[in-house]
Amino acid sequence: MIKIHASGICYTDVHQSHGLLPGNFPRVLGHEPVGEIVSVGVGVTSRKVGDRVGVPWVQSSCGRCEWCLRGRTNFCMNGLGTSVELAGGHAEYMLAFADATMPIPDKLAYEQAAPIFCAGYTVWSGLRWAQPQPGQTIAVVGIGGLGHLAVQYAKAAGFNTVAVSRSPDKIDFIKEKLGADEVVADGNGLAAVGGADVVLCTGNSVDAMADAIKGMRPDGCLVVMGIDDKPLPVYPGDLIMKRIRVIGSQQNNREYLYEALKLVADGKVKVHTEIFDFSDVHQAYQRVADGKVRYRAVLKF
Repeated sequence: MIKIHASGICYTDVHQSHGLLPGNFPRVLGHEPVGEIVSVGVGVTSRKVGDRVGVPWVQSSCGRCEWCLRGRTNFCMNGLGTSVELAGGHAEYMLAFADATMPIPDKLAYEQAAPIFCAGYTVWSGLRWAQPQPGQTIAVVGIGGLGHLAVQYAKAAGFNTVAVSRSPDKIDFIKEKLGADEVVADGNGLAAVGGADVVLCTGNSVDAMADAIKGMRPDGCLVVMGIDDKPLPVYPGDLIMKRIRVIGSQQNNREYLYEALKLVADGKVKVHTEIFDFSDVHQAYQRVADGKVRYRAVLKF
């Protein structure tokens, strides 16, 4: 049992509350929970009372199917997920499988740690999964809750980084606070600055994803991490003549969560947050639903 100290609000919470993703009601949302263990079950040896931990989306799998036996538990059809089959972190306390929890570095504040369990984990994992090579350029499409972290992770990893944003009022912030080398408005702008070898699509607009293909270099990789309610249009000529790849990415390997947390704890990445008391959860949720949060909403308990 974990006493929750902070819990991030993700746009996925909005999708879930509208019934756009699987899961029964009623249920407790919140898949970016962090806190302190206050009780452990009989036989638990990997965690102890007082440990500072967070809980990722996927907590448990069946252990018997092909994907579990191949070590790809995120594809298990009988998995149990935080805020889906299991109660999430928008509550004072929550239960979690001990081995699913991830210890939080001692010097990392709860409010900084919480968004890493989805937003940070997702974008760092997507970057790692694309396997960029030294000297290549990373572009980040959509500078919001995920994108503002993706820019910082790409820079922390040593890559030339281009932000793709249609919000002129964000340009100074993106360059000065996030460290982007360039900020462009669209795929044509991306092409004009030399193009990108890896494009991280962190927003929900498939139109923005498709437009970014205009700025991809040959043998480039488009990494889709956001969900829209319509198909992604891709021109076959781009696939053939540029030999580009379009891949999807989940949170992938657990080691990526460890790495994502460490980069924040080491001061190389910072989550820019709006902090809300738990009593103001409805106000916080509405700001996320309206797209007004800059850049990540976190409930504090």
